[in-house]
Amino acid sequence: MGTLYRYALILIACAALLLGIQIPNFIDQYEKRLDAHLSEVKNNLQGYQDIADRLYGGSIAALIAKHQQSDDEAFKQEARPIANIVQRYEHFSKELAALATGLTGKIAYIATQGDRELIAETYNNYSFAVPLNEAAVVSGFIFMGVVVLVIEALRLAIARLFRPGRRKAEQPERPVP
Repeated sequence: MGTLYRYALILIACAALLLGIQIPNFIDQYEKRLDAHLSEVKNNLQGYQDIADRLYGGSIAALIAKHQQSDDEAFKQEARPIANIVQRYEHFSKELAALATGLTGKIAYIATQGDRELIAETYNNYSFAVPLNEAAVVSGFIFMGVVVLVIEALRLAIARLFRPGRRKAEQPERPVP
């Protein structure tokens, strides 16, 4: 059973290493997707920003307010989509600024506060790769180490629960006749 356990542990360690290497790759693809969304929304906003620059001193809020106050129903209804574009631009800009940190900070941010829609989109369109850069190798070995340590801790805990010496100590001794 020991040999089988060792081989299984080696296979699990290799799988954990490959999964750990994917973490920086996932972060990279998330950042690229975020950048693409930000570029698209910036492009969508640019025309409205140009109007705001010419007519409202650069205030997009004043342009939206003017649309909301308009008697023309088409203009009035256009206010909400413009506000949504501005909101998405601000959201993606903040997201990009939050990712201006090291790998550990990026992982923590995406895991706890990342845009769930963007995470799902990245996951659904994820392309596996085995980049052999420093971040990927370090991430892979750390992830593998954590997985192996957890498995070993569980194995030791289970072994202690079912250790034969423990059962004998718990059973009351019978008097010898």
